[in-house]
Amino acid sequence: MADAWLVTGAGGMLGTELTALLRTAGRPVTAAGRTDLDLTDARAVAAAVRGHRTVVNCAAWTAVDDAERAEEAALAVNGTAVGPLARACAAEGTTLIQISTDYVLPGTDPAPAPEDAPTGPVNAYGRTKLAGERAALAHGGLVVRTAWLYGAHGPNFVTTMARLARERETVDVVADQHGQPTWTADLAARIVALAGSGAPSGVYHGTNAGRTTWHGLARAVFAGLGHDPDRVRPTTTGAFPRPARRPASSVLGHDGWAAAGLPPLRGWESALAEYLAAG
Repeated sequence: MADAWLVTGAGGMLGTELTALLRTAGRPVTAAGRTDLDLTDARAVAAAVRGHRTVVNCAAWTAVDDAERAEEAALAVNGTAVGPLARACAAEGTTLIQISTDYVLPGTDPAPAPEDAPTGPVNAYGRTKLAGERAALAHGGLVVRTAWLYGAHGPNFVTTMARLARERETVDVVADQHGQPTWTADLAARIVALAGSGAPSGVYHGTNAGRTTWHGLARAVFAGLGHDPDRVRPTTTGAFPRPARRPASSVLGHDGWAAAGLPPLRGWESALAEYLAAG
């Protein structure tokens, strides 16, 4: 089988980054966006998998608050569809890398959550993504959980803060949710490395190292772009009520990378500085 890749959800922030990285490296890649492949169509999925050595499933219902009102629809994409995809990969001897989220964890412990921490989603999005994890693992797939993604190919918190730094005198940002800002370029490179590592089936935490809050991240964005970080004012989660609960801690541990012979991702400050410098 040729070293061919299939990236589902290729039109999203991570899928676009990964597809571009693979093409730059000269890897054959099929980029399947939402209109190219219906993941709920098992026959179409099986046909799409054939001839590919690696499949990275970046496709997801990511509208967290909407999932509270339409959990069944979110489950169809995030959970149910992963089963036929994982079975097709197993039948072809194809490596499946399923992209998941910190939201499968309860987020109540401030300590970094290890890869084998008990799951316990606090919202519908997390429940649907956990179903996808279980389907992938049941058929020998690899699961990469990530969180707080930002990058050049889609709306995200970092680009929003960069815009608000130009438009507003002050910004109020939540300071009681903790996590790990993660650059899609770093995560895409790690996914490529993971696929070639011979790593065993299991969970891997794909977030940049360290920890901060949304408030801390916003301050770092302001400072990195030459603005006064004190223009970012702290507030609480309660000040911005949302339909879906958010975990208080999205800080993930990274010991699982040792099984793949790979180091943890670098610190979030270094990644953010490089991203902002690149413009």
